Amino acid sequence: MPKAASDDPALGLPDDVAPYRRSPEFNQDTLPAALQREHSTKAGTWALIHVLEGELLYRVLDPPSEQILKPGVPGLVVPQQLHEVERRGPVRMFVEFYAQPATTLDRSRVRRRRPETCS
Repeated sequence: MPKAASDDPALGLPDDVAPYRRSPEFNQDTLPAALQREHSTKAGTWALIHVLEGELLYRVLDPPSEQILKPGVPGLVVPQQLHEVERRGPVRMFVEFYAQPATTLDRSRVRRRRPETCS
């Protein structure tokens, strides 16, 4: 089982972020093509790429760097940083997404329910 981000301060996640979503588990046959091409997380979203079995090559495009990810060695994705992964044989992995907890409610995104009427 991968370490929780809070268990390993060396991962580089800010102290004020919390997990909010986890991808499905992927293997070498189901790894989405979108993850294998240049992409980024949105503003304010961090991620950890967890490898459960095998290895992935994690490539950050700007600034350029490469890292081999394997069980116990997750990859840190910072907001809006272009990156991609490359399969290196059989693999099982998932991505865990983090963000700062909302401190105020953005009312522009809340749908208001209309009151129900009785006939």
